[in-house]
Amino acid sequence: MKNNIKVYRAMHDLTQENLAEKVGVTRQTIHAIEKGKYDPSLELAFKLARLFDVRIEDIFLYEDRKARNSERKG
Repeated sequence: MKNNIKVYRAMHDLTQENLAEKVGVTRQTIHAIEKGKYDPSLELAFKLARLFDVRIEDIFLYEDRKARNSERKG
């Protein structure tokens, strides 16, 4: 899932480690989310949104997997 975590992290002058500590996950989890290799739980998404004082939709850009797969095929 595409996201703007790196942007919000920079705006708040946070390292991956700092952010991870604030939301109760590992630095590796933050790294994987930023790279789009891991989709966070709904609870973690809410924690991130609350921390950055934005809506979940401002951080995470939802892509319908079916639509994404059909775009690749055609």
